Amino acid sequence: MQYTLKKSLGQHFLNDAQVCKDIQAELLEQPIKQLLEVGPGAGALTKYIQDIPTESFKAIELDREKVAFLSTEYPELKDKLILADILEAALPFDNEFVVAGNFPYNISTQIVFKILEWKEQVPMMVGMFQKEVAERIAAKPNSKAYGILSVLTQAFYDVTYLFDVPPTAFTPPPKVMSGVIKLTRKDNFPKFVSEKLFFHIVKMAFGQRRKMLRNPLKPYFSAAQLQDPLFTKRAENLTFEDYAALTFKMHIE
Repeated sequence: MQYTLKKSLGQHFLNDAQVCKDIQAELLEQPIKQLLEVGPGAGALTKYIQDIPTESFKAIELDREKVAFLSTEYPELKDKLILADILEAALPFDNEFVVAGNFPYNISTQIVFKILEWKEQVPMMVGMFQKEVAERIAAKPNSKAYGILSVLTQAFYDVTYLFDVPPTAFTPPPKVMSGVIKLTRKDNFPKFVSEKLFFHIVKMAFGQRRKMLRNPLKPYFSAAQLQDPLFTKRAENLTFEDYAALTFKMHIE
């Protein structure tokens, strides 16, 4: 059975076996009970990670044609394939599960936010991103790459940048470098008034990232509070702990 490449779905298929083996090796470093692959496409990575010893393996794919192809190419996967959009999908398992995949670049940032939504059940993720996005997720404070994605991800996960992947590892080759990162859930999450408030203040701060924080955050703090030297800093200068602590001082109408 043949399949077609769909640019509209951001499809770039892995063709480098060594990259697949490296991702497999990273996943094999600790026991995994349940594993979800996101965007298996034509199954290049699936071939290597479906055999990782687990109690259950599933793969979620939006492209109906790829699901049909995988069912034919790998008959053992037939009942393990979920035809769905990962961004709208329900939890695939009842208990904890690890996420892995060569993520479609056009929704990779949204996939990270989906992982954050599922964080109580996702202790680890190993994923391929456009290198620029991978670097943003892993970026540290006081850097240009550090932003909303960095703060919100690092509040709940330790981020490890594993390795670069060149365009030649894909068909068709993308015009950018790629990177594989690992997210490992933290034992303790930061303390904040609410997750909603934490996400809100981070997004507001970075909405005007070139200005001192007293500008974008003015509606939420008193004039006296805004005299604190902290508010002369810019969004990229604060850690996730700083933002979490600010939620206890905010005034919300």
